[in-house]
Amino acid sequence: MNKHIVTIEEHVAKDFVVYAESAEEALKIAEKKYKDCEFVLEPGEVQDRQMSIDGSDNWIKF
Repeated sequence: MNKHIVTIEEHVAKDFVVYAESAEEALKIAEKKYKDCEFVLEPGEVQDRQMSIDGSDNWIKF
C-alpha cells in the first residue's frame, strides 16, 4: 500500500456591506475588518472545491 497526500481546497464567499468614499477605501476597510475578525466567512458557504495529489499542480474539481 502506498502513501499519498491529497490536498483539498475550498473557496467560500459571502457579501459584506462597506460604506466608503471610494472603492479603494472600501477594500482597505474590508481587509481590516477581515483581519480583525469582524468579517467572518462561515464554512457552510462553499462556492468551489478542488483537490490535488502528492503536490501536483493539477487541481481536480469535485
